[in-house]
Amino acid sequence: ELKDLGHDVRVVLSGRDPSLLWEMEIFKPFETFRGLTFSYHRGRLKYIQTALQLNLIRFYRDIHSFDTAGYDLVVTDFEPLSARIGRRSRLPVIGVGHQYAFAHNIPVEGGNPLARFVLNNYAPVDFPVGLHWHHFKQPILPPIIPYHIEQDQIILDNKIIVYLPFEKSDDIIFLLKEFSDYEFYIYHRFEHAEDQNNIHMRPYSRTGFLNDLTECNGVISNAGFELVSEALHLGKKILVKPLAGQMEQLSNAMVISLLKLGMAMKRLDRTRVAQFLDLPAGSAIKYPDVARIIAIWLDSGRWEDVEGLAHEAWQQTALPLSLIHI
Repeated sequence: ELKDLGHDVRVVLSGRDPSLLWEMEIFKPFETFRGLTFSYHRGRLKYIQTALQLNLIRFYRDIHSFDTAGYDLVVTDFEPLSARIGRRSRLPVIGVGHQYAFAHNIPVEGGNPLARFVLNNYAPVDFPVGLHWHHFKQPILPPIIPYHIEQDQIILDNKIIVYLPFEKSDDIIFLLKEFSDYEFYIYHRFEHAEDQNNIHMRPYSRTGFLNDLTECNGVISNAGFELVSEALHLGKKILVKPLAGQMEQLSNAMVISLLKLGMAMKRLDRTRVAQFLDLPAGSAIKYPDVARIIAIWLDSGRWEDVEGLAHEAWQQTALPLSLIHI
């Protein structure tokens, strides 16, 4: 959207192995860095392993070696390298992302001083713009949904998309294979696509995933923000398993239950999966083109008016009656 408005946009990516990036044409020109990342094991955040694998010397070397000549603005989605590059060069830094919503009075689960410290200091910005599934009467925005995601395919009642990247694939398959009346499309670090009866193993593919997402009846995922947002926009029923020890995901799972947007489970639980599969189809929350709204706001230069930005976005959101007065 910023490119469409005539801006020169350069992208910084960090925290992921470059070999695991795919379908990146839209992000060009981009640069990849090691950055900071977290360690997980079987669905639980590991703080000690995270600390041990940090390479802070390289992190700060990347910050200080980045040439910011010609740049006017940094926009970060809770990415720590770009945020600090902006701070170092005294450029205005705007944060757009779900994590920035936690600066406001919203429902929180699993909060502790360490989690708060990480949220406040991981990617510090001058102008935070939080995103969430509901405004909670705070100056936060609806989620950003890719403009082309709409329910234009026939829904298959027995098709379920599964995205649990922090769990072992064998554990996921063991959990689901007994539900033989359903077809589970599991996206994970598989080397190639393979079908075993009702289990369909798929390597990561954004295009393939979105095609399956629009066709499915339900989603089983971790409690990350983006996929759940897309599922809500399309009206899919949702079952989430939050990453243990991670405040953001624990809070997301609580909000999903609180707002009756779906179900949550604390572990890979066959009983909860059975209950989820028995649920009727979900109802869609039609979020507007938030990316476009934010791009126009960025272009205007009136970055202090986040409240007005939030009001504009929610005015264009079709919330169910049950959520309007919360």
